[in-house]
Amino acid sequence: MRNNNYPNLFLRYLLFIIAVFGFVTMVMIQYTQGDNRLIVLATLIIAFIVIIILIYHLYENYVKPMRSSIEVTKQLANGKYHARTYIQPSGEAQQLSQAINLLAKNLQEMAIQEKMQGSQWKTVIDNMESGLMLIDERGYVHLINRKFKHLFGDQNGTYIGHLYYDVLPQTNIHQVVQETFLYEEKITNSVKIAIDGDAHYIEIVGAPVLTEKNEQNGVVLVFHDITELKRVEEMRKDFVANVSHELKTPITSIRGFAETILEDDFEDKAVAQQFVNIILKESTRLQALIHDLLELSKLEKEEMKLSQKRIDVDDWISGIITIAEQQAEQKSIHFESSIESGISFYGDPDHMQQVLLNLMNNAMSYTKENGEVSLSIRDEANDIVISVRDTGIGIPEEAVQRIFERFYRVDRARSRHTGGTGLGLAIVKHIVEAHNGRIHVESTLNEGSTFIIYIPKKL
Repeated sequence: MRNNNYPNLFLRYLLFIIAVFGFVTMVMIQYTQGDNRLIVLATLIIAFIVIIILIYHLYENYVKPMRSSIEVTKQLANGKYHARTYIQPSGEAQQLSQAINLLAKNLQEMAIQEKMQGSQWKTVIDNMESGLMLIDERGYVHLINRKFKHLFGDQNGTYIGHLYYDVLPQTNIHQVVQETFLYEEKITNSVKIAIDGDAHYIEIVGAPVLTEKNEQNGVVLVFHDITELKRVEEMRKDFVANVSHELKTPITSIRGFAETILEDDFEDKAVAQQFVNIILKESTRLQALIHDLLELSKLEKEEMKLSQKRIDVDDWISGIITIAEQQAEQKSIHFESSIESGISFYGDPDHMQQVLLNLMNNAMSYTKENGEVSLSIRDEANDIVISVRDTGIGIPEEAVQRIFERFYRVDRARSRHTGGTGLGLAIVKHIVEAHNGRIHVESTLNEGSTFIIYIPKKL
């Protein structure tokens, strides 16, 4: 790197030397006479030229490189790593200039690498599935990521540079920070917050930030959204409670009637026969419940392997319609079907048959005598649309969203009377989703329900 002040500096030195040389020449000529003046003048001119050459040599080889090196060093100290110094062809100044330029190059490469690493770390932190907050030893927030903003919002404008207890109102978070500072170990707690109007459970993990000397330098908080885990845990608890309840009822009945038969000497065989029939009915119900539990467990563990075949609806549906017509005749229900001819789709024929039989059985069970049940299958764009409609008791509006939950019954007494296990619709939903399809229900209380299934023609 060259400095524009260098030529001006050299000219000042040169003018100063000329002035001194002129003054010395005038003095020497005054004190000499004759031919001695010419000799003195020639000597002085030669001396002047030699001095100029020496000064120029010193300036170019030492002064100029040193000044350039000093200027570049100042720029490097200010973070301008692109600066380079003037390199002299030879000598110690050349080695110094090369060393400074090499240092500048290394610093520039380090700065670029650090910038890239900083960008990479920022990308990693921002794309974490957990919220992150870094707090210094005084309690000021230094870093947050995108997930944190999603969890807690950004209504305060910014968190950076503020005290954590000024921007986070949750006392559970304050407690985690304080205990982490106090005990210098990992602390865990949880908090419930609202996101878009929905309740979310957040697990807070606080860990101390320690220096190389093992001195605490702050706290890092990690926020895990455990809402889904909470939901699954609640479902598991409900499932265990429901299974226990559902199993308890038939087992109690079987045991009670069996003990009665063993302890009493029945003279009336009709009564004994009635008790045996009850035991048989309850054991059949128990067997159906266990079968549905095993089937649902297999579906939820994704162990079900679909036997993908091309299903020609005209042939496949005939057996289902026959069963539905028999059920309808037994209950004096008017049944009608509307099947679009010539359509087909890919799927598991046995499991899809199970779906339709479950829906048809529900429709028949919850429809009174002289009611109506209908089945329609039609081709619609890329889907096969299956619709089962009834004029039964219907589903209350508040229960529509829960109708596919395990053991959920709109009318528990009627469901038990019809022998239902409360798992049929849950199984239906799993099978439909295994076919990449979807199912929803439209219902009006005391007027009837319609279950609509969309199955892609190709899986």
